[in-house]
Amino acid sequence: MQPFNQSPPSLGNQFDDDRVLRSYLRRVLPPEVLTEVERPLREMGALAGGDLYQMQLADRLNEPVLTQWDPWGNRIDEIEVSPLWQKAEKLAAEHGVVAAAYEGKYGRFDRIYQFALAYLFHPSTDVYTCPLAMTDGAARTLLTSGNQELIDRAVPHLTSRDPAHFWTSGQWMTESTGGSDVGLSETVAKLNAQEEWLLYGRKWFTSAATSQMTLTLARPEGNPPGGKGLALFYLETHEEDGSLQNIEVLRLKDKLGTRKVPTAELMLHGTTAVPVMGLNNGVRNIVPMLHLTRTWNSISAAAFMRRGMALARSYAQKRIAFGAPLAEKPLHLDTLAEMQAETEAAFHLTFFLVELIGKDEAGEISEEEAHLLRLLTSLAKLTTGKQAVVVASEVLEAFGGAGYVEDTGLPLLLRDGQVLPIWEGTTNVLSLDALRALGSSGEPLLALSNEVDRCVGSVTDGRLNAAGEVAQTAVAHAMNWLQSHLADRHYLEAGARRFALTLGRALALAKLIEQAQWSLDVEGDGRPRAAACRFAKTAVNRIQAINSEDALLLADDM
Repeated sequence: MQPFNQSPPSLGNQFDDDRVLRSYLRRVLPPEVLTEVERPLREMGALAGGDLYQMQLADRLNEPVLTQWDPWGNRIDEIEVSPLWQKAEKLAAEHGVVAAAYEGKYGRFDRIYQFALAYLFHPSTDVYTCPLAMTDGAARTLLTSGNQELIDRAVPHLTSRDPAHFWTSGQWMTESTGGSDVGLSETVAKLNAQEEWLLYGRKWFTSAATSQMTLTLARPEGNPPGGKGLALFYLETHEEDGSLQNIEVLRLKDKLGTRKVPTAELMLHGTTAVPVMGLNNGVRNIVPMLHLTRTWNSISAAAFMRRGMALARSYAQKRIAFGAPLAEKPLHLDTLAEMQAETEAAFHLTFFLVELIGKDEAGEISEEEAHLLRLLTSLAKLTTGKQAVVVASEVLEAFGGAGYVEDTGLPLLLRDGQVLPIWEGTTNVLSLDALRALGSSGEPLLALSNEVDRCVGSVTDGRLNAAGEVAQTAVAHAMNWLQSHLADRHYLEAGARRFALTLGRALALAKLIEQAQWSLDVEGDGRPRAAACRFAKTAVNRIQAINSEDALLLADDM
């Protein structure tokens, strides 16, 4: 008796097979730019769906290894990353996954090209995009700092295409005292007799601890408590002989997911560091880094969702159940359609943020767009992070029992995806950030409303008009809710998550509609319209009247 063996899902070129990415690039890029970037994007797509994906599957059981002592009792604290990560570092440099944003070839379109590369690269690399995100953020932060000595020292490494010259950066902020409240940092900076700053303290959660440099926060002796008393420091992690620079690796974190990322708990014992921008306001000075790492988080969410959909579609065509492929089962098709609508919404919301970053860095951003950019970094990250987890869970379910079995490689999507609503600010933290980003004038919110109106106002298709009304109504409801409760800070904070998700999902719907109308007019393709109309049927408007006393009773279970 020969038992039946199910054919596994397969991937093709992840650029050629991605209708959403290719259509979007045709809409937003000048033809001459599109012609130039298609070849490297296609090369990355071939890697992501081919050799790199196969290496990822083969590398499944490998994780970082920390060796704290050599055979003779010397403290060495060496971290060896997985073979896939070693390969990914080389490929990231050679393909310019960071460098493309800094080479100035395409002006404000540099960021679109760079993040398209990252979007293709991410799902096959076991989150090697984590150090790349911090590297990108560090490069931008140093460039905006005006500290020419540090710019000359580090930025050429951070933006290099030469693997032998390429550096990655860490971002050391999290301490056990604070978490998101970084103002509680206990790391102290002391000035020695040689006028050097030495850092002392424990960094509780440092991702990608193998980086050659980092930006970190510490409090110069004598500075007041809180975020304003912290300073932003640059430090290089190793001495010239390769040993760690007065740094002990206490342990690697045992995490639910992102297990290939060498996340470490470090102790600094007088580590030499250089102030980046003065000796205070460190939290404010690291904001450019946070804006970019949060954007990478959104890109990773969209990329994970796209990878899950590619695998689920392939499986649906191959899996026969009850006499027919899953791809012919109405209920399965309906489930895939819902997932695809969420995926396309996340993609267009994220790449709209990327467009604004590109305009800002090229000096071509309007005042209204700048207002919107301040708000959108938080909105896109919190919206897409929640979407990624929901879609990943549905992807696993679409495979039945195979989706729950580790050696298929599928559980990785959910375990790694779960980090996205947590890293770089949880949903609640970013919701409060969004409220603060509105400022006293409310101009960012008005800018968002105007962008939704602009996207919907150019629509001629009747079905898209109806979907557009959903987006406009949701934003109007959110604006009215905010205005009605401005005097009640407690109520605003309690509803901040629902408010932020309403804005994020409404703007995502508007960008879907914009793409859909263009695609109907130019490509004659109704699939983006189908995605927009399906997304409009989901819970876009999350604003509700919530009884705060009930919330207290339920939360405290009194």
